[in-house]
Amino acid sequence: MTISIWRYSHLALAVSSCIFIALASITGIILSFEAVDNKIPSYEVQGFNTITLAESLPALNKTFSEITEINVDEKHFVTLKGFNDDGDEINAYIDPRTGNILGAPEKQSDFFKWITALHRSLFLHEAGRFFIGLTSFLLLLIALSGIILVVQRQHGLRRFFSRVVKEYFAQYYHVVLGRFLLVPVLIIAITGVWLSLVRFNVFSEKQIVHTVEIPDESDVPEQEDISGFAIFKNTKLADTRSIMFPFAGDPEEYYLLKLKDREIAVNQFNGTILSEAPYSFTAFLTNLSLNLHTGRSSIIWAIVLAIASVNILFFIYSGFTITLKRRRGRIRNKYKAAEAKYIILAGSENGSTLQFAGAIHKQLLTNNQISFLGEPNQYTVFPEAEHLLIFTSTYGLGDPPDNSKRLLQLIEKHKQLQRIKISVIGFGSHAYPDFCGFAKQVDAALSLQQWAIETVPLHTINDKSPEEFIAWIRNWTDKTGIRLDTTPAFYSQSQTGLQKMIVLDKTAISEADSTFIITLHTGLRGSFTSGDLLAIYPANDARVRFYSIAKIKNNIQLVVKLQPGGLGSEFLYSLKPGSAIRGRIIRNAAFHFPKKVPAVVMIANGTGIAPFLGMAEQNKKTIESHLYCGFRKETPVIQQYTQMTSTFIRQKRLHHFYIAFSREGNNCYVMDLIKKDADFFADLLRRGGVIMLCGSLAMQKDVEATLNVITISKNGKDIAWYKMNGQVVADCY
Repeated sequence: MTISIWRYSHLALAVSSCIFIALASITGIILSFEAVDNKIPSYEVQGFNTITLAESLPALNKTFSEITEINVDEKHFVTLKGFNDDGDEINAYIDPRTGNILGAPEKQSDFFKWITALHRSLFLHEAGRFFIGLTSFLLLLIALSGIILVVQRQHGLRRFFSRVVKEYFAQYYHVVLGRFLLVPVLIIAITGVWLSLVRFNVFSEKQIVHTVEIPDESDVPEQEDISGFAIFKNTKLADTRSIMFPFAGDPEEYYLLKLKDREIAVNQFNGTILSEAPYSFTAFLTNLSLNLHTGRSSIIWAIVLAIASVNILFFIYSGFTITLKRRRGRIRNKYKAAEAKYIILAGSENGSTLQFAGAIHKQLLTNNQISFLGEPNQYTVFPEAEHLLIFTSTYGLGDPPDNSKRLLQLIEKHKQLQRIKISVIGFGSHAYPDFCGFAKQVDAALSLQQWAIETVPLHTINDKSPEEFIAWIRNWTDKTGIRLDTTPAFYSQSQTGLQKMIVLDKTAISEADSTFIITLHTGLRGSFTSGDLLAIYPANDARVRFYSIAKIKNNIQLVVKLQPGGLGSEFLYSLKPGSAIRGRIIRNAAFHFPKKVPAVVMIANGTGIAPFLGMAEQNKKTIESHLYCGFRKETPVIQQYTQMTSTFIRQKRLHHFYIAFSREGNNCYVMDLIKKDADFFADLLRRGGVIMLCGSLAMQKDVEATLNVITISKNGKDIAWYKMNGQVVADCY
């Protein structure tokens, strides 16, 4: 609920202000270029920060017959106003050491005046300034709510800059760029709010008035050399904003120094300080805000502001893309659950099961039936329900999908008040040992409920097969009399964005081992890496197979075990060099080789070794890495692994390669190797190292249980803590 509140707040703020923020960002980008342009050419002289007023003013007095004012801007350009020996008026950039004229100040162009007015007030005068100030405040709230969402997404402030799983382009870069440009965006927002508040006189500020006692003519001291004035000796031009010059010889006139932190009235004859007044804190913050908001004091900061403004536009685009994508996946209901006769609950990890359930839901509504489509975690008492349909996939080793984790407890908690006809439809793959395992658990739990009447026995569907789904539809419609579409194409899920890949090489299986290695070439040189996933569709339908990628010499290398009747493995083994297939690479950023850690341990069994071979090959920075693998016995394919790892060890891309053979050789499992090196694993995690697991889920559970014992006994922390900290990552199946 908490994350929903912040997410909706973040969205509501963005929607309500996106037009004004977009206008302010576009004009801000243009004005950033003006700030850069104003620094080119540069009129700052070398060694500017060391020049004192005592060094500069006498030289300028010799060059110009009369000086009225000197100004020093944020770019350290010195402008002089006065007259030359011919009586001509001067307004120019000068060298403060010599008085040489360097150039003439340029007026702001009409274009930039127009952009500035649009940026400040939208041409609406004071009303426009109010809206721009409000927009800055809303941008600040958007940034703050975004920070909270990132903290919640990353499971804590300490993990704020840890890796982000890339689900798709807009989501990934919305988070990543939001984190790295957080400070500039906050500065833009905060300074914009402050300048608006100052503009509307929210903070009162008294004008500085210097009260100077005017001496009698008889008390006027003789003129001393200004190079000897103590205040001029101790004041640098770099700390000065402006100097107002007095009329020479007039005892009522004095030098008025406007420094960065105060104003000083200085006697023009002997340099004594007549009056001194510090600027208020409000004035200091206002000047600082102007510098930070406009980038006028630094080319680098002006460029940073331009980049931040461009990214604000990207945040608007990516934010709405995320919202639209999320809304497309939302369940829309015409009726409430409390009034529906048909309750359909769809348990899905990636949305594919929801598509099947949604197709049934829409057809029921078309048939004028009162239907409700929800998630299993929404299970409650349904007072008007006559039919309950539960569609669910299985995740891992018989585990529920994320949106179904509370279903079994809810079934026990909420007893229906009337008899309801039930039907459970399980989705899974025969390639996994716990085929439709969670669906079977749900069916068993419902069978114990006195209110539940089984309409159709548990129906399982392999690989999202439309034909097998149609078989359930026919059975269910025969029992209920509700006519539904029985055309397989109606339920087929089309695949898009597939890329062509060419088979370069494939090893043969042997009697001792049914594992083979296949190498594919793709033109996507820099857009994938070891640990990413390759999705292929062997039957050219909705059924998909995923394989963990090893990137070897810019090619994709897969290690595959040929399963009798296996859809994916038989398809890949049937390919010959030169054959072309189509597939999609899925970025798996959470399982990439870490680049900034002291050491990495990679643990695999079976074909899970594939991505680790690629990671070792790509470890050009020679980060300390160790590979632990478990197999049944040595085979020709494993001998190839040994040859590859030997090369990596010689190149220092891999430090050690340890093998456990369960049926021969050392007669042990990979867990035994971990127990043997318990001190090493505990120390590695203590110093910030990372452990990566790839292989079967059974291996993952055994390894994590072994590590848990080690970390608790030696480090005082359980394995869950290290997983939360990103030091134990897995990609198991």
